[in-house]
Parts: sequence; structure tokens; C-alpha cells
Amino acid sequence: MEAIFNRRSVRKYSGQKVEESKIEKILRAAMQAPSAGNQQAWEFVVVRDKEMLKKLSEVSPYSKMAANADVVIAVMANEEYMRYPSYWQQDLGAATENILLQAVTEGLGSVWIAVAPREDRISTMREIFSLPETVIPFCMVALGYPDQEVKLSDKWDGNKVHYEEYKPV
Repeated sequence: MEAIFNRRSVRKYSGQKVEESKIEKILRAAMQAPSAGNQQAWEFVVVRDKEMLKKLSEVSPYSKMAANADVVIAVMANEEYMRYPSYWQQDLGAATENILLQAVTEGLGSVWIAVAPREDRISTMREIFSLPETVIPFCMVALGYPDQEVKLSDKWDGNKVHYEEYKPV
């Protein structure tokens, strides 16, 4: 529960280099996510090159922080691995959440940067990475040591919990 309650979107990074061992643990956590029929249709591109980070920061108006991250992990689906194609977004969402939670465990800050389902962002990512049509960009996760105080908040709202049936508030 500690990682869950300490996870926050961190968009400013100190510049300290993220250790390779931490990146591997984060990727291992991603690949432990559940997937439909255990299809594991995910693939990841780890980016540290500053020129590539700059390109990724221009994928959308909300990806600017990628330029100053130490690492960006691009999370993608490969249709060649899909046995249950209508579930790939759920699979990659679970893998991405595991990335975010493991980042907290490793003492890192992270932020989920949406790509899918926006076709403009998907095509930009395809161009940046020269992806085949069978590989679909889902999102990016910017990672680094936080350069800001992370403020925690309790998001619990009992009004959004229903038992046995839905009852509007």
C-alpha cells in the first residue's frame, strides 16, 4: 500500500542519473502485469538520449517534461503477440501502472504521458521510432529523481462506492 499511496505525477527531475538496475526492476515489474489470456503483447523502448527525449517531449502539449527526464519508457503493443486484440489497452494500462508503482519503490518520480488513442500522437511516435504498423504506441512514462517535494493527498471518496447496487448520490 505504501507505493500506491505515495505515487504522484512528478514532472520535474533533478538530473541525477537513474541506475540501470532500477530501470530493469521497473521493466520487470511492468512485465509482471496481468494480461488477457497471458498474451503479454507489450514491448518497451527505453530512451535516455537527449535528442530523442526532446523529440518525445514534442509528441503532445502534455509531454514537455520528457525533455528533462533522465529516462522515458515508451510502452507499446505488438499486434503479432495478440490473441485477444480487444484487450491490449487494459493489458498495457496494467503494465504502465506497475511501472509507476515500481518507480516509487525505487525512489523515483514518474508521470504517465498519454499517447493512445490519439492518432496524431500514435503516428508521431511511429515516426520517431520507425515502428512497423503492427506496433501501437500506448503511452510514455517519464522517470527521474524528483526535483520537487511530492505532496500527498488522500483521494478516498466514500460517495463513489456502492454496495450491491448503484445508488446515485
